[in-house]
Amino acid sequence: MLRYLGSRILQAVGVLWAAFTVSFAVLYLLPSDPVSIAAGADAGTPVDAAAIEQLQSRYGLDQPVWVQYWHALSNAVRGDLGMSISTGQQVTDAIAAALPSTLVLAVTALVLAVVLGTALAVLATYTRLGWLRNLLLCLPPLGVAVPTFWVGLLLLQLFSFRLRLFPAFGDQGIAHVILPAVTLALPTGAVIAQVLATSLQTTWRQPFIEAARAKGASRLRIQTRHALKLSSIPAFTIAGVVVGNLLAGSVVVETVFSRSGIGRLTQTAVMTQDIPVVQGIVVFSATVFVLVNLAVDLLYPLIDPRITHGGTASGESRGTASSESRGTASGGQNAADETLLEVEARV
Repeated sequence: MLRYLGSRILQAVGVLWAAFTVSFAVLYLLPSDPVSIAAGADAGTPVDAAAIEQLQSRYGLDQPVWVQYWHALSNAVRGDLGMSISTGQQVTDAIAAALPSTLVLAVTALVLAVVLGTALAVLATYTRLGWLRNLLLCLPPLGVAVPTFWVGLLLLQLFSFRLRLFPAFGDQGIAHVILPAVTLALPTGAVIAQVLATSLQTTWRQPFIEAARAKGASRLRIQTRHALKLSSIPAFTIAGVVVGNLLAGSVVVETVFSRSGIGRLTQTAVMTQDIPVVQGIVVFSATVFVLVNLAVDLLYPLIDPRITHGGTASGESRGTASSESRGTASGGQNAADETLLEVEARV
């Protein structure tokens, strides 16, 4: 396990370095000057050229690109992400100030997404009515395809402007969180429902399910005690995708509902080409991805004890876990035999 953690930490460092480097290269290749944008020169406001040069020197933008990169990278390693060109605020302070609002929104949306997605998948695979099953299975692709901003505008029009049940804008209190959280939860819950429903359909066709039926176990017991646990592994694997949807969707949702947070901070920083802020947000997002995927790898054995990290020291951790989880979902003979023994013992 220690060797596995060491390899995963090295991979995490590589991911963070790549995210920082790519974001730096993309921002450096942009044609306009962030200092000129911050000073208002691009908007037609007359600005003293000497003042522009002084600001460029202050932020190190007058140095060669490799010097700028090395200074930014070495400071980032020490936890210093620099200062915002637009506001002069420390990037870490700006992210820390915007994080609580986004965290409340993301956690609420994640809970709603897991509850709604799981309920939809379980109901779609549990019901014996063919028309209802087909109808429910059509909803996840629709939820993924519908644009997030359109859903937000629709909810605003219906529940804020017409019915006046929820406030349209702001981020003060629980009432201001409901509509943004629902907007953000719909596409995320659709992804969870789609993956979980497909896995449940596959699991229901496995031999140990037939054995449980033959032993007299009820359909509800089989669904909740056996099929759902095995089928949750593929859905659990996409935790990184779910987190990505929440982070990416927060930019749109916080803009539509005029909420302060990481999303609005990202939008402002991109529009003004505030390089330190954009890089800080990229590194923060990459760190979240790395931590979530590491947690997923560590929690695999808790879901299915047969999944171990025996081969992870050689760099096969994620591939081994994923292949074993797919093997479990596809009904390998070992999985069927062990689950059959469990069913027989319980029945």
